[in-house]
Amino acid sequence: MALSAEFTIEPFVPGAPGPHVISAIEAARAAGGIVEVGAFGNVVTGDDEAVLGAIEAATRAAIQHGATRVAVQVART
Repeated sequence: MALSAEFTIEPFVPGAPGPHVISAIEAARAAGGIVEVGAFGNVVTGDDEAVLGAIEAATRAAIQHGATRVAVQVART
């Protein structure tokens, strides 16, 4: 069974992701996660280490680039 994690980053501006969102997605991918970008949130999948590392990297990048909130839901799939 794999993990999946959905993460939403605020402030949220439909159709215009800021550097806090873009940097988080790039960081999650660089950490080894497979990222699916959605309209209201993003999902990262992979093995446990890849997903957990991707979420940590995404959260750090988002906060460093101006995010005011990062919401994460992790599920075993």
